[in-house]
Amino acid sequence: MKLTGNTVFITGGGSGIGQALAEAFHRRGNQVIISGRRRSALDETLAANPGMAAIELDVQSLESIQSAAQQLTREYPQLNVVINNAGIMLPDSAGSVQDDAQLLSTVMTNLIGPIRVTSALIEHLKAQTSATIVYNTSVLGFVPMAVTSVYSATKAALHSYVLSQRYKLRDSSVRVIELAPPWVRTDLMNSREAEAAMPLSAFMEQVMQQLGTDAFEILAGNAPALRANPGPEEYSFVENFNASLPF
Repeated sequence: MKLTGNTVFITGGGSGIGQALAEAFHRRGNQVIISGRRRSALDETLAANPGMAAIELDVQSLESIQSAAQQLTREYPQLNVVINNAGIMLPDSAGSVQDDAQLLSTVMTNLIGPIRVTSALIEHLKAQTSATIVYNTSVLGFVPMAVTSVYSATKAALHSYVLSQRYKLRDSSVRVIELAPPWVRTDLMNSREAEAAMPLSAFMEQVMQQLGTDAFEILAGNAPALRANPGPEEYSFVENFNASLPF
């Protein structure tokens, strides 16, 4: 995709990878609009990046998504890049009773939310000369982490949706890209100080370089090896992977 001259909307843009993506596109001269539920996080990001814009959005709410889509297309008619980044990652218990409220919240945020966001904006994007949809999934969609089984499952499902949407849009002006991060130093799972996690700056350097190509999958750090695992013999890899984790 081209990295300049875009109007970019990013969900979950007030922290972590979403904020880093917003700032990277902002530095390249794009009009960037971030969204999130926490107005304070959005305001802090705006204060550090003059010219960036923000709207409040709860991706668990269809009404909020539809309202945000109407505002975006009205105020930013040149909108041509949508980055579905908002997500939650919490420990769960696949080996016992799942917390139902957490289960529903995770599925709504990580899977139904991005599908709804894109659905609300898809006809607008198809009318653009060139447009891009980016989904932030995870390598855990290919190699699940057992202590976050629902999170991993939502990312696997989102990967599947990406493949279908890419096929359906193959003859349109819209490209569909999947960004599947490895373990990165963010607030997810309190990973900001984790030595084994990839530094956010190094991750972003690789991500932006790859986004500037024709790649359909963006895989930084050790993500390519994890992406390559699924297949008939995948369980032994998954078993060893989970046994090696500090969680």
